[in-house]
Amino acid sequence: MNNKTLSLLPLVLLLSCTQLLLSCTQQVKEEEKLAQETHLADSSCHSHLPSRFGVAASKALEEHPLSDKAGSHDGMKFIPGGTFSMGATDKEGRTDEYPAHKVELDGFWIDETEVTNAQFAAFVKATGYVTTAERKPDWEEIKKQLPPGTPKPADDVLVPAALTFNPPANPVPLNNASQWWAWTPGANWKHPEGPQSNIKGKDNYPVTQVSWEDANAYARWAGKRLPTEAEWEYASRGKLKNNIYPWGNEPVESGKPKANTWQGSFPDKNTDWDRFDGLAPVRSFAPNSYGLYDMAGNVWEWVSDWYTQDYYQQVSHKTIKNPAGPATSHDPDEPSVPKKVTRGGSFMCNDSYCKGYRVTARMKTSADTGLQNTGFRCVSTK
Repeated sequence: MNNKTLSLLPLVLLLSCTQLLLSCTQQVKEEEKLAQETHLADSSCHSHLPSRFGVAASKALEEHPLSDKAGSHDGMKFIPGGTFSMGATDKEGRTDEYPAHKVELDGFWIDETEVTNAQFAAFVKATGYVTTAERKPDWEEIKKQLPPGTPKPADDVLVPAALTFNPPANPVPLNNASQWWAWTPGANWKHPEGPQSNIKGKDNYPVTQVSWEDANAYARWAGKRLPTEAEWEYASRGKLKNNIYPWGNEPVESGKPKANTWQGSFPDKNTDWDRFDGLAPVRSFAPNSYGLYDMAGNVWEWVSDWYTQDYYQQVSHKTIKNPAGPATSHDPDEPSVPKKVTRGGSFMCNDSYCKGYRVTARMKTSADTGLQNTGFRCVSTK
């Protein structure tokens, strides 16, 4: 997938999904040959996803401080502090995973699993919180991410919505994510696949369709916080050094199923070799050596760090203690859209397209976007 081929996607705010696909078709055809020559490792499966609400500035999502209360450590594991090499050392990584660099961390607690629907429901019940996907878009914020003079879209476009996975019936080129992602009015954490879906009987599934803002709000309420990217990778490695995956180095589809990923032809056919077509309940696969579940696959997980493509290069000259990431976001592909980092891969990750289940894999996603394959877990140092 070539990042440049998706540069028109933010205009989804002004066009229906059908109109967007038509407008992208010619450009995709023209760049298809180039995309085939570009290694997929340099792409991101969440690159250029359209921003629905718009974030005015990097500080906009961090106006509220963390809660002063200490959260419970029930359902968490303690990760002893230590020093490790963060970033990719193999040839599978994307450019933003290099160079590997030394990081020193203090000990911390981390959730054994992703935050579940039941846990998030308790938060909503206690606080009355309304998620990003449930709010009507604010045009004044949206237009800050669009070219000057862009006309305001019709009111029937500016409705609560989230991105849902809509697999095509046949194989398609992997350089145009709009072929399998669509803005769906009425999609939110209670209706993750659209207004006709629900989460009844799925209390122990990871909550999805939550923006970074939503995840951060839950963490504050729980007396915890979102993990830093360094904490997340250190915990994912599960005491192993230079391993490719949380379980070691065995390929994901060798031996028995080890994570909820995509087998077959992405995005049109999943063979369900791992027993799951979409999301899986938490604890469906063996934990890593720290006792943590789903550190690979199932859902991408928000971390606290802003995304900057060259951040690893900036900090590679010395050992960094408890890094919190860059102060602001900058994605050269979409410089007007603030991005947060997500980690761990999802049920949509496949060798042919996205090896996000590698311990060093990083994705960049607009901080205000809800996705059907994105959730989170929390940490605590209190």
